[in-house]
Amino acid sequence: MPTKRHSSARTDGDRVLSLVRRRGFLRPRDLAPLGLSRETLRRLEATGQVIRRGRGLYVAAGDRFDEQETLAAASTRIPHGVVCLLSALRFHDLTTQNPPEVCLAIDRKARLPKADDLPLRIVRFSGEAWTAGIQEHRVNRTVIRVYNAAKTVADCFKYRRKIGIDIALEALRDCWQNRKATADELWRYAKICRVPNVMRPYLETVLSDAGSR
Repeated sequence: MPTKRHSSARTDGDRVLSLVRRRGFLRPRDLAPLGLSRETLRRLEATGQVIRRGRGLYVAAGDRFDEQETLAAASTRIPHGVVCLLSALRFHDLTTQNPPEVCLAIDRKARLPKADDLPLRIVRFSGEAWTAGIQEHRVNRTVIRVYNAAKTVADCFKYRRKIGIDIALEALRDCWQNRKATADELWRYAKICRVPNVMRPYLETVLSDAGSR
């Protein structure tokens, strides 16, 4: 007959399993506020019920993740970060590129996050370029923050020397053709990112080409 202690351990294990399945990813520090111990998580890992995916990140055994697993893991590890640039383009289906790193924006004054076990590229934004255009989406049951399509296009023009003007232009064309943003939205974020003069001729060309069809 199971003892009260064993029954309690099973109950805690069930709660942790339910939590990780609901969230997709679980950090050990998430347990204490719920009255759960890290020892319970270690027991579940030892019995193969949860799997460690990087330092301080756990998932339920048997869970299947798509190519956005690293995106969800990075957002869990750095919750104040915002998916940007090539990673945001990929998220919005605005590029055929498959970036080897997760591009995350953080505030200019924020401490540089440590996540050596994840392929990250950290970019610092400030002012309205940091706060504007943030959306929340659910990926593999994990809530991530990502810049909307129009803001992402403007960011790519701002960082065109690093990612390539061809990628920025492809993103602009796809964004317009797939109706991911209006001309007003694209222009608004161009001004926020301080690239209106850079984007203007390309945007005018895209709009002109669309009008001539």
